[in-house]
Amino acid sequence: MSDPRTTPSIFTRGAVDLSALRTPAPAPTRTDAPARPGAPGGPPGGGGGGVTVIDVTEATFQSEVLERSLTTPVVIDFWAEWCQPCKQLSPILEKLAVEGDGAWVLAKVDVDTNPRIAQMFRVQGIPMVYAVVGGQPVDAFTGVVPEPQLRQWIDAVLKAGGVQPPAAPEDPRLLDADDALMTGDLDTAEQAYKKILAESPADSAAEAGLAHVALARRVVGVDPRAALTAAEAKPDDVAAQLLAADVEVLSGLADQAYKRLVDLVRRTFGDEREEIRKHLLSLFTIAGPDDPAVSSARRALASALF
Repeated sequence: MSDPRTTPSIFTRGAVDLSALRTPAPAPTRTDAPARPGAPGGPPGGGGGGVTVIDVTEATFQSEVLERSLTTPVVIDFWAEWCQPCKQLSPILEKLAVEGDGAWVLAKVDVDTNPRIAQMFRVQGIPMVYAVVGGQPVDAFTGVVPEPQLRQWIDAVLKAGGVQPPAAPEDPRLLDADDALMTGDLDTAEQAYKKILAESPADSAAEAGLAHVALARRVVGVDPRAALTAAEAKPDDVAAQLLAADVEVLSGLADQAYKRLVDLVRRTFGDEREEIRKHLLSLFTIAGPDDPAVSSARRALASALF
């Protein structure tokens, strides 16, 4: 739905599996929740008649995003306190949400405190923005977008009107594999993805899932902060850098992970360089070939190698 001359869409089939966040919920008895304190239009001093900006956690994701999007488009802003570009984009989004006065809702998701939501949406870098209509993501972009283009993008989301075109039937084999992955049953997920690839060798979603299984196995029991601290203390320790890159990808910081490993390729030779290259390619597989961050990192890797 995005105009390629303005804000290119990055949403692709299989990029988002929300099944792990779709938990049974009691019938809602409340009306709209109050806007986030301190946000434009929120308490104190909110002047609009509808919800405009809300903070969302994993506990509230189903009600505040999925269920709400059945009647009102929801725009998710993935951000973090340390992210400087986020501080450029978020105020514009909040301003436009207030102007919309409830026509659409801005849901703020801090990737540091809600890494599982970021993982479900396969956030590869922030700021990243998703539009959710009718309980499903319909469009997305990453990076800072000028206000005029952002207005056009939001207008397109609103014009969708909550009506989704018929979706292609999901492959039940892939759904089962994804469910196993999201619930932590890595052995079952691995077997399921391998079976799909044995029957359909070019299935990119299964390839991505298998690479995701390998990543999940590598970080089992790992303390993310400790891994990043160790990598900072030992910049030339290949194992420490590979683990730090894994942690960054799972935290929605794929751009940083790619840069970390490309820089490491430049400083290494022989078998170590090849190990790093293969590791980086496996991380690319998780995001998929159409991800803009992957395209950029592939060019940087080629430059580092040759």
